[in-house]
Amino acid sequence: MKTVLSRILTAAVLAVGLAGAAGVPAADAVVKAQTTPDQQQVLSQAERYINSIGTLQARFLQLSSTGHSVEGDVFMHRPGRMRLEYEDAPILMVANGRHLIYVDQQLDQVSYLGLDQTPVGVLLRPNVSFADPDITVTAVRRASNVAEIDVVQTKDPGAGMLTLVFTEQPFELRQWRVRDAQNVETAVSLFNARTGMDLPGSLFQFSESRDRLNPMGRK
Repeated sequence: MKTVLSRILTAAVLAVGLAGAAGVPAADAVVKAQTTPDQQQVLSQAERYINSIGTLQARFLQLSSTGHSVEGDVFMHRPGRMRLEYEDAPILMVANGRHLIYVDQQLDQVSYLGLDQTPVGVLLRPNVSFADPDITVTAVRRASNVAEIDVVQTKDPGAGMLTLVFTEQPFELRQWRVRDAQNVETAVSLFNARTGMDLPGSLFQFSESRDRLNPMGRK
């Protein structure tokens, strides 16, 4: 199930089009990036930007390297909470502060995974710091007003590589990508993103009647 979740999360990456990440590194091959002052500035900007987000709402386009694509809406309430509603797909993901809950209506299946077991959990931490020993920055890239940061979990890099993609003028999160152990990459691109709005707490609470029977959140 971890592989299925990782592939779906990968599809949530924002596709901006810099060089693709390599496959997920083996546990004994994780090497922390030796950053230049210029790259360190990118890391500092990314930390400030992510930590400044209280709430966020956006449309997303999810693309997978297997050729699948789907659109939907994403809601984020940091720390710990996120909801991805997929349009025309019987799938829902809800992060409720402790777990990532994956609902597949087609299979009539609900699965739970600890947020600290998922690459995207990095975005939902109370305080995002790339100096945190629990995560390892393996690469920082800049090109054409776009910056990318590759991150893996230090103790479990095989859980997936997370790539965060930012535009620099203004500095904003535009994409995240996840590449799993099978080298399948999923990218989620954000559009029409807004921040600072009130979001109902019920969005981030899994409801058997509402979300399992109607996982796309449509009335």
